[in-house]
Amino acid sequence: MSEKLKPIKTAEEIKKRVAEMGQELTKKFKGREPVCIGVLNGSFVFYSDLIRAIDLDVTCEFLGVSTYKNQKVSTGEVEITLDLGIPLQGKDVILVEDMVDSGLTMNYLNDMLNARRPRSLTTVSLLLKPEALKENCHLDLVGFEAPNDFIVGYGIDFAGQYRNLPYLAVLQK
Repeated sequence: MSEKLKPIKTAEEIKKRVAEMGQELTKKFKGREPVCIGVLNGSFVFYSDLIRAIDLDVTCEFLGVSTYKNQKVSTGEVEITLDLGIPLQGKDVILVEDMVDSGLTMNYLNDMLNARRPRSLTTVSLLLKPEALKENCHLDLVGFEAPNDFIVGYGIDFAGQYRNLPYLAVLQK
């Protein structure tokens, strides 16, 4: 590939912040057993580290979503590629996303999951790109703010590549 990578967060910085986020969620849900929903595919590395940093019993679920379709820009259309296997009514839910840029997907997921009547819905994202927001969206917990560039690594890909990087990087031509 002709792309160049410019690192923006090291593996050590990510590990430290994910541990902090796990502690915050442990405090928030003390005495409860939340359902953690990882949004596939990009969040799987963050999700696995985050759930291990939560010192509670949790139920693990996954939701498949596609908006990029191997492009560098979101299509603006949310496609559910994998739905949940359990009902959410009356449960505490933690939605774990890799990155929020336009806000469209997060708002779609918020509406979809709230329609299932959970007791609570907590939204978590490793990255937020404030400059890319097209819609305001509510996030309860954010790992890092990121530039409005194409970011890869730590589970986040471009056309299936770079997910295995232990750090986050801007993909440059």
